[in-house]
Amino acid sequence: MAKKEVTVEQKLRALYDLQLIDSRVDEIRNVRGELPLEVEDLEDEVAGLNKRLEKLNTDLETIDEGIKTKKNLIEEAKSLIKKYGEQQKNVRNNREYNSLSKEMEFQELEIQLSEKHIKEFKVQIVQKNEIIDQTKERLTERNKHLTHKKGELDAILAETEKEEQALIAKSEDFQNNIDERLVAAYKRIRNNVKNGLAVVPIERGASGGSFFTIPPQVQMEIASRKKIITDEHSGRILVDQALAQEEKEKMETMFSKLS
Repeated sequence: MAKKEVTVEQKLRALYDLQLIDSRVDEIRNVRGELPLEVEDLEDEVAGLNKRLEKLNTDLETIDEGIKTKKNLIEEAKSLIKKYGEQQKNVRNNREYNSLSKEMEFQELEIQLSEKHIKEFKVQIVQKNEIIDQTKERLTERNKHLTHKKGELDAILAETEKEEQALIAKSEDFQNNIDERLVAAYKRIRNNVKNGLAVVPIERGASGGSFFTIPPQVQMEIASRKKIITDEHSGRILVDQALAQEEKEKMETMFSKLS
């Protein structure tokens, strides 16, 4: 069976219908605006703050272990000093006595050094706790902000997601019924022009959204719907006002059923 020939007018109507559907999706996404990105950024920031808190708490545990180690060293040094002191009572000569005295002096230095390190560790603990408090405060504020923004986004999604998905499905259906080369051209133009408008009607003698006047002869050609004509300034595909109005009314009826 021979494939039914599609007229230029049918192609123009299908392209404009596709444009109306895609523009409707754009409107829905514009309502969401920057919210999804804001939520994503806040989630990243909260994750980063949580990670920072984990590291700070790990640092505190490491410092605590360091203090315990130094305290053990002090206790060991004290035991050795006591031990060497007892041994000095039973030495046989000055050499042994002096050797034990040096060991005791060394252990005294070990105690002093360990006490110095413990003081430094305690200063670090104070500093770390200050940073932890600041980070917790920031985290609480960011979590609160995130909850608020998520609530906003969820509310918008609840209102629009169903319609958006239905429109995307419709867009795909319409594309399947249009020549692949036309769809490719439509997408290319849509990506290169402001507001994603690839197919526009003539408004007050100019291309929709443009200030460039279209010559009367070209306007007549567009109105005849015998060939696909593009605006020489923007590259957009042009349709006449009557066709655009008819398709807009038809698509508005479809949109009202989807929303």
